Amino acid sequence: MKLGDLASKIRSKNAGPFWVSIDVFCEDEAAFTTLCTKLKIDAVATAVNVPPQSIKRFEIEHLNVIKFSFPRSAPQGSRFDRDMHGAQFSHLLAGLEIPD
Repeated sequence: MKLGDLASKIRSKNAGPFWVSIDVFCEDEAAFTTLCTKLKIDAVATAVNVPPQSIKRFEIEHLNVIKFSFPRSAPQGSRFDRDMHGAQFSHLLAGLEIPD
């Protein structure tokens, strides 16, 4: 099963000029609990091509949201920035395989 099948929405965005955040919204507490145990930082790091130790993970229980934040590879708006708004990372996570 893919993350996009379990999450009700996956959104990525800027978290300032040097960070990107990815929010994984779950429809209910059951999906949230499942993803809290099965969605690992190492898998997210591989999907977005950053070192696992640079990722911060936040579990927001009352919203059923898991948030991942990590440094941008280039500052927002620099000539090396290929995604000004950080919006394309959500697509990389949607296809992530979640183990049974």
